[in-house]
Amino acid sequence: MTDMIERNAEQTPWFLRGNYAPVFEEVTDTNLRVTGAIPKSLQGLYVRNGSNPKDGTAGHWFFGDGMVHGVRLEGGAAKWYRNRYVRTPKFERGLDAMDPETMFDPTASAANTHVLAHAGRIWALEEGHLPWEISPELETIGCDDFGGRLKTAFTAHPKLCAETNELHFFGYSAVAPFVTYHVLDASGKLVHSAPITTPKGTMMHDFMITREHAIFMDLPVVFNLDKMAEGLPPIGWDDDYGARIGIMPRMGTDKDVKWFEIDPCYVFHPLNAFVDGDEVVCDVGRHASMWRGSMDNFEPCYMYRWRFNMKTGAVSETQIDGWSHAFPRVDERLIGLKHRYGWVAGPRSEVVVRGAGAPGGDPGVVARYDMTDGSKVVHDLGPHAHPGEFVFVPDSEAAGEDEGWAMGFVHDDATNTTDLVILDASNLSKPAVARVHLPQRVPYGFHGSWVDDSAL
Repeated sequence: MTDMIERNAEQTPWFLRGNYAPVFEEVTDTNLRVTGAIPKSLQGLYVRNGSNPKDGTAGHWFFGDGMVHGVRLEGGAAKWYRNRYVRTPKFERGLDAMDPETMFDPTASAANTHVLAHAGRIWALEEGHLPWEISPELETIGCDDFGGRLKTAFTAHPKLCAETNELHFFGYSAVAPFVTYHVLDASGKLVHSAPITTPKGTMMHDFMITREHAIFMDLPVVFNLDKMAEGLPPIGWDDDYGARIGIMPRMGTDKDVKWFEIDPCYVFHPLNAFVDGDEVVCDVGRHASMWRGSMDNFEPCYMYRWRFNMKTGAVSETQIDGWSHAFPRVDERLIGLKHRYGWVAGPRSEVVVRGAGAPGGDPGVVARYDMTDGSKVVHDLGPHAHPGEFVFVPDSEAAGEDEGWAMGFVHDDATNTTDLVILDASNLSKPAVARVHLPQRVPYGFHGSWVDDSAL
């Protein structure tokens, strides 16, 4: 019997084992235990999204149903924890991610990748479909197409300009137009849309902005419609595709894009971009390749700095260090502006294991990069602890770039429990400021946000 259990465990995909495995109960808990002291400046909601297949199985980590987990902080107290499925047509009908009904219905989102607030609304996002609005209590409100104006998918990684309060985003597709750039104004109205020409449909997971530019990454993870017709994963690495970065003026069109050739690579997540004289500077988490042969193959991710000279066309690519990481985040008040710091999750050592498994390997620490010299300060969360993405929250609007808090979910293998951990971002090596002990484990997931009360 023991041998059978072990064999069955080995046959279960990695993204359905351990703390990747889904939870099924939707919980509300208003009696949360806290270790330490929650900063009273934190008035709002920490919420994170992730893949949580309702039937317990999925073809890939990216394909499960979206479940948001949130903790409400107010007056130095943790008021509640909730987790809720995002009730999209995919969820309600029990559709597979590769089902044509899912792929070609713009409302049938997994809604499992990110969650963010803009113009008084909170959206659960997944890059192949329209966004889904949820309430501050995490209940599903409905699909949002911005009054019928949005005709493409909505990326999971839009960029909010803190200076204009515009939300810049794009949608990509396996069929032309492959990429379309969009802008929402401060009120949430769609005010600009422009198709961007690429040779094929590429999985453009994320992008960047500066004060003056929108920046697109045309990289060699591309769609294959023949595989899609066979029911196989429709995307993978293409050695012949090449790699380039497109930089265009904000509110521009296809004719305004200036393309720069770079070494083939893949980027799930940049840290940030800004203008430095004649150059556009991009700090990114770079993979040498991605999904070569299988969508279970994740190459390690290293911090790189790219520089693109807008006058001469010169390109430089510099690796910052040899430490692999996942989930880079910047002070969101500086999106598109010059930054100094970035927060990432990563392993305790620089030993890199290639092959099947989640991006970022087996993280055990949170680190703050200082991009002026590439140095980092590390917070080790304990021998059995594994963090996900940590977000930075300033202590006040007037606070400096690292004056505030870094927070995220941390799972402990020894106890099979999850805490919301709050760290002092200016002194990351110090013990945690506070831990909110959650009533159930939170499976490893993707991205989240701090939604300040002032944003709603």
